[in-house]
Amino acid sequence: MSYLPCVEIEPDQTATHAIIWLHGLGADGNDFAPLVPHLTPPAAVRFVFPHAPQIPVTINGGMRMPAWYDILNMSIDREVDETQLRASASAVHQLIEREIKRGIAAENIILAGFSQGGAVAYEAALTYTKPLCGLLALSTYLATKDSIVLNSANQSIPILVQHGKQDPVVPESLGTQAYTWLQQKGYSVHYQTFNMQHQVCAEQVQAINTWLHEVLA
Repeated sequence: MSYLPCVEIEPDQTATHAIIWLHGLGADGNDFAPLVPHLTPPAAVRFVFPHAPQIPVTINGGMRMPAWYDILNMSIDREVDETQLRASASAVHQLIEREIKRGIAAENIILAGFSQGGAVAYEAALTYTKPLCGLLALSTYLATKDSIVLNSANQSIPILVQHGKQDPVVPESLGTQAYTWLQQKGYSVHYQTFNMQHQVCAEQVQAINTWLHEVLA
């Protein structure tokens, strides 16, 4: 089987948990690797940062770049290629299965994603057939809320949604919209905002650490 290429950072001890973390549009798997030294999970975590494939992106004039799916226009509702998004979610499912084969139980695996990667993480986590440890959604939106086929295996997954109050790329209203939708569907979801734009800040990293200590304890 061919897996997405990944940057992997191993813990000092044998990994018992894994975090699969998806980057945003135009970035690659190296984008969030520098955060790892600032994260202090209370477990031996393998960090897996996959690289998105290079595809043409309509909103960027058809230029090829790393992307989990095509974005057709930047309207507030974000018209996207849902077939490509679901294919990326399926590729993430394959990465989860690889971690299971490497000895890490599904319930010890967290999915995380930033911006476009977060939209894929939502789809991948909420449709996966085995209970996962958690879902971290950063500066993102729920692109498939009208078509997603939810799986009850992850009805109780802990979800942390974080967004910048001054985000000019993915407006905070889209983060709030996802949070409200998840609440209405009965998910255990927490929502946090930060005084930042489309990025990650130090205060946010502290909040992620707090959450990791809760879900990995």
